Amino acid sequence: MENSHFKEQVKTKEELRGIIGAPNKLAHQKIISCLDRHCREFIKHSPFVIIATADHKGICDSSPRGDHAGFVQVVDEKRLLIPERSGNQKVDSLENILSNPQIGLLFLIPGIEETLRVNGKACIVKDKTMLETMTVHNKTPLLAISVEVQECFLHCSKAFKRSKLWNPESWERVETLPSAAKIVAEHAGFSNLESRTNPEESKTQHLYEKKPL
Repeated sequence: MENSHFKEQVKTKEELRGIIGAPNKLAHQKIISCLDRHCREFIKHSPFVIIATADHKGICDSSPRGDHAGFVQVVDEKRLLIPERSGNQKVDSLENILSNPQIGLLFLIPGIEETLRVNGKACIVKDKTMLETMTVHNKTPLLAISVEVQECFLHCSKAFKRSKLWNPESWERVETLPSAAKIVAEHAGFSNLESRTNPEESKTQHLYEKKPL
């Protein structure tokens, strides 16, 4: 459905390029089709990745994944393996992959303003031998996301420089922000979610296993 709220909209690629201009040569030249030693080293030190997927209708989803640095395994120069840790069983990313295997990954390293972008095709893996290599605290993931790399490149640091994301002195104080439990309770229509949930316990004791509400 077209968004009619804004009257002035860009409608064509030609119009877009007329406003933005052409990309510089480096923007295309830096894209590679495999994980070279630099990409592998970046992933080795990354404790956090954002996964972007879409279903067969093109409805998008982005989901964060975090663990110890290097938790995403580099199988070889064309394949990655991401453990699917226990969560709320909603598994939007996994359901999307079943209908549309295209996937985008954004790797972050704390304190580093550049990010690594990886795009490719995904599938869901249940090979026990592979899953056991990703065991943490005696908890083996039930599944993993395998990504066949199609392109990868280092993204520039401008977004992080503008946001000052890694600069603690710029961090906004959010004492007025309601607790996560209160926000979720209101969104879900519950009145007593906080009393049924211990946030600190959830953070420390249920990182690798599901915790029902």
